[in-house]
Amino acid sequence: MTLSTQFYTLLAMICMGGWLGASLDTYQRFLQRSRRKYFFVFINDILFWIVQGLLFFYTLLLVNEGELRFYVFIAILCGFAAYQSLLKTIYSRTLEHIIQAIIRLYEFLLRTGELLIIRPLKMLYQLVIVILLGILNVLLVFGRILLKVCWMILRIGFAPFKWVGILIWRLLPTAVTKNVEKIFSKCAGFLKKVENIVPILIKWWKKIRKK
Repeated sequence: MTLSTQFYTLLAMICMGGWLGASLDTYQRFLQRSRRKYFFVFINDILFWIVQGLLFFYTLLLVNEGELRFYVFIAILCGFAAYQSLLKTIYSRTLEHIIQAIIRLYEFLLRTGELLIIRPLKMLYQLVIVILLGILNVLLVFGRILLKVCWMILRIGFAPFKWVGILIWRLLPTAVTKNVEKIFSKCAGFLKKVENIVPILIKWWKKIRKK
């Protein structure tokens, strides 16, 4: 390994140490361990360190074809320490400002979408409902009027048949009309008996179902 390669390796590992500190702070900020379950935190920690290890190895592979030396670990520690002492506060504040800006932008987009899309759609929906209800009321009114007109036409049309029937009924012999009245009275009495029996049958059926 040449001297220039070692220098590039040292410089790259110092940068990676700083990257590790920044990524660790970013990971802690988004993870929020106190609000997560232990198993979830454990899995995320494993994945985080696997990704970091792959990034470090890929960087070494690009710089010195993957040769691992002792000074590599020293360079990583130096970069991490430099980040902790010099850049941690600045980076944390900057990260928090970026997160808050994204949240505010997201809330602004939600409000804008509600004002421009959701509220007009709600108003359009309400307008359509009002129009449909109005049309339904108009149809009901016209339907009632039409039924009344049809009923009047039927009454007028069947009036001659009614008068003819009354005339025929009056011309029939008294014995025939009495017999017909007896038949109708018997039918009416039978229907009343059926109406009286129905509640008894319902109570009987309920008792059977309870058993």
